[in-house]
Amino acid sequence: MTDEPHHRGPPETGDVGRRMAQALYNARFVLAAAGLMAVFLSLSGELALWIIWTGFAVLVAAVLLSGRAQAGGNHESRRRQESRAQLEKIVFNTCEALKDPAFILTAGSALKYQNRVAVETFGPMVADGHLSSRLRSPEILQMVDRAIAAGQEATIDYVEKVPSERWYRVRIAPMKEISAITGGSELYLLTLRDQSEAKRIDKMRTDFIANASHELRTPLASLSGFVETLQGPARNDPEARDQFLGIMQEQAGRMTRLLDDLLSLSRLEMKAHIAPTETVDLVPLVGHVCDTLQPLADELGVEIDIVAPQAPVQVSADRDELIQVFENLIENACKYGQSGKRIEVVVEAAHDVETGPQVRVRDYGPGIAEEHVPRLTERFYRVDVEASRSNKGTGLGLAIVKHILTRHRARLIVKSEPGAGAEFAVSFTASADVKSGKLKNIN
Repeated sequence: MTDEPHHRGPPETGDVGRRMAQALYNARFVLAAAGLMAVFLSLSGELALWIIWTGFAVLVAAVLLSGRAQAGGNHESRRRQESRAQLEKIVFNTCEALKDPAFILTAGSALKYQNRVAVETFGPMVADGHLSSRLRSPEILQMVDRAIAAGQEATIDYVEKVPSERWYRVRIAPMKEISAITGGSELYLLTLRDQSEAKRIDKMRTDFIANASHELRTPLASLSGFVETLQGPARNDPEARDQFLGIMQEQAGRMTRLLDDLLSLSRLEMKAHIAPTETVDLVPLVGHVCDTLQPLADELGVEIDIVAPQAPVQVSADRDELIQVFENLIENACKYGQSGKRIEVVVEAAHDVETGPQVRVRDYGPGIAEEHVPRLTERFYRVDVEASRSNKGTGLGLAIVKHILTRHRARLIVKSEPGAGAEFAVSFTASADVKSGKLKNIN
């Protein structure tokens, strides 16, 4: 950006000297006129010789003052330009440190600079091009125009619908210090803070509270109704009393399971950033879980087949949390896939640096429709509400599985085809030994 060169006085030469120089500088045109007049009159022979020489000296002084003034003006202009360039460089480097898209604009909404995040988010813009060439939102452009016209900061919330819904807090503010120091035209900083994740978390929290309240309200209403019945019409009816007490116990158990799962989720969220460091062998762990659930499988008429290597399959994990994961997956396979009469639990070791150990749980039941698969790990999401409640499900099991696996840096992969059963695979990251080449194949 080019500043308009202008000069407010000669370079500083001390307090008294500066005032004298300023006075001479302001009088340079009068001195020049006086000198010219003296020379003209000397040519006419009307003035003494000393007056002629004095006029000639005054004329030379005026010329020299004009030259010095011009040099001082050029020096001042260069100094201001250099100072502005240094400030702009500092500002540009600071913009690169921002995690949000940032644009520096001139007073005409032309682009002076955009940081790397802005390039990645909105694409590159042509230098000195208008902001509207990349950001076509009327709300943002109108806000920018109003803020620049008023010379004040402004903020709006903007929602982008395409290609996906994203929320931004858009702010523009004048960078007054640059123009104050350098005397140049003003620059403006435009930032777009992405608030999409925070909005989604707020929505998830709201939905979670609503769902949890609903899930607790149903058993509480049942308990309250049965208590009133036992206190009234069924007070002296032993058969009805036994029936109602059984239902009340079942509803109380449902609330207990729900609260236990809610507490589990809360604990997992608090330590989600802490990766476990204990070394766990998956082969005996999965075998232990299958043995624990064997009575349930026998009750449902389901056979559990285990396929595992003889050698250890070790991962860094929290043993109790992994037991909770596989109990959930194998129990779900027994309950919801019992029509297939059998399930397979396969433990696989890591073979290369790309693929870590896996545990797959497959059933041969009715399967899951494709539209339900992406939402299975959502809290309180159920494919079949009645089937879930009849199997004493809380709707939080797979959400807990997802949180545990996230902490373990592992993934849950779901494959299903209606009528052909479903497979839930837990895929761990490859261990350091596999990545370093120390462990080629542990099968």
